[in-house]
Amino acid sequence: MKTSWRSASLVASAAAVLALTTACGQEGGTSSVGSQNVGATAAAGGYGGVGSGVGTGTSPSPTASSTAIGQGNLGAQSASAGKLQVSANAELGDVLTDATGLSLYRFDEDTAEPPKSNCNGDCATAWPPVPADDASAGAGIDKALLGEVTRADGSKQLTIAGWPAYRYAKDTKAGDLTGQGVGGKWYALAPTGKKASVASLPGLSTRNDPNLGEIVVDKNGMTVYRFAKDKAWPKPVSNCTGACLEKWPAVAPVSANDTKGVQKKGLMSFTRSDGVRQQTVNCSPIYTFAADKQPGDTNGQGVGGTWYAVRPNGEMVGVSDK
Repeated sequence: MKTSWRSASLVASAAAVLALTTACGQEGGTSSVGSQNVGATAAAGGYGGVGSGVGTGTSPSPTASSTAIGQGNLGAQSASAGKLQVSANAELGDVLTDATGLSLYRFDEDTAEPPKSNCNGDCATAWPPVPADDASAGAGIDKALLGEVTRADGSKQLTIAGWPAYRYAKDTKAGDLTGQGVGGKWYALAPTGKKASVASLPGLSTRNDPNLGEIVVDKNGMTVYRFAKDKAWPKPVSNCTGACLEKWPAVAPVSANDTKGVQKKGLMSFTRSDGVRQQTVNCSPIYTFAADKQPGDTNGQGVGGTWYAVRPNGEMVGVSDK
């Protein structure tokens, strides 16, 4: 195969501050809750061993035929890649897969110029290197980007634009993307060898979740939540502080013009008790969840009976505000 060495903040604009001299919109019907709930976090450090906890990823719709593999079938994980395919994912765009539809990943600690894999031992068990033999380019893939690198054990590993390619042992069927973002170092491969990236989204928008229905997401496609102990009337008040805020980061202010599908009434920012400005939807403070590791995750829904995803009108999913 011909080798090519092509190397592959949440920045939100401040919202116009609305006057708080009038009522912001009453939030009624919130049941009484207990002490501040900080929820749980999912470990994301290291290389995400086979036995560690990683949230379930969203599944793209492969353009290639999808062949499911059995749970924990590392034999299939170590098989030849065959004809590489491109799968379309709503949050990540085009994702590179092997012939069976299993997602391919790259490792930030590797190098592409020159190609070098730094994933060995236990790491290579969790992230099986994709063998270079028998790999070929399918539709939409530049065959000139396919190459190989000799690993420390002498085996040949497939490279894409110089980046060594891996599968993830926790991906058990075609379309799984449970390895996306693990440890802040592992990312799905785009057909170009770059990281598959979140499609450009407004500061706040909506998506149709298969279980929760239409919910609000931030500019990175991450699910947005409300805390049942917060207040929206007569002005927004956040009761998530300290350790709670580490688990449930406040969404930074977003311009009303940088939103899509979200109710404009009550769409404002406010100053928290710690001096930080936070965005609201229908005057209710909004947050993301640290245990959500990739777009499509909804691990925060219902946590502690106090945290819920947000409807476009600001209501909490599964809780009546009436």
